[in-house]
This record gives sequence, C-alpha cells and structure tokens, in this order.
Amino acid sequence: MSPALERTEPTAAERLSRQLAFFSTALLCVLCAAWELWLAPTGRGTLAIKALPLLLPLPGLWRYRMYTYRALALFIWLYVLEGLVRSTSESGAGQWLALTEVVLSVVIFTACTAQIRQRLAAAKVAESA
Repeated sequence: MSPALERTEPTAAERLSRQLAFFSTALLCVLCAAWELWLAPTGRGTLAIKALPLLLPLPGLWRYRMYTYRALALFIWLYVLEGLVRSTSESGAGQWLALTEVVLSVVIFTACTAQIRQRLAAAKVAESA
C-alpha cells in the first residue's frame, strides 16, 4: 500500500460522525427492547427481537468499517418505516416511542452518510496527492 493511501488518525469530523452513529444505534437498540418489554409492550413482548439486528453493526461502527456504515445506512430505513407506521397507528406512549425511533433512525442514517462521504473525500484527496 502506498504511503498516500495508508489510513491515518481519523479527523475530528470522522470521530464525531462515528460516535453519533455508534451511540445512536446503541440507544435505538435499548429503546426498541425497552419499548417492547416494559414501556408500551405489544402482545407478549416478542417484538423486542427487533432490537437484535441493531447489535450486529456496533463492533463495525466502533472499528470504522466502511461496509458497516454502508449496510447500516441501508437497513436503518426499516426502523424508520416501522416508526412511521406505529406513530400513526398507536396513541399515547407508543406513539411517542415510535416518533423517537424515527428521529434516532434518521440521526443514524445522517451520521453514517456523513462518515461515508468524509472517508471517500479523504481517500480521493490522498489518491490525488
């Protein structure tokens, strides 16, 4: 690998977008589990299983794995859709939890997209140098 393409320390903006993506994903995972288990459970709490897929990208986010950011930016829209549907079909606490899910999901998407764009721009600059 040429010295120009070697990975250096992440910039402050990259660290910020990584931390935002990581902690928002962890928070969304906790929210989904708490929502379905004791805050406003639907049925017997079996929908809490929706929190499990959110655990998978956490190690990749922490290690700056580009494919993890790309994959999460794609599949987070499932949580946005679920939150939008449930925010219009539920009332009370369930509605507010659904809106919180939508907000966290959009934050995750934005942070992942920022991370991808920053890293691609840095690679392009390093390549031309």
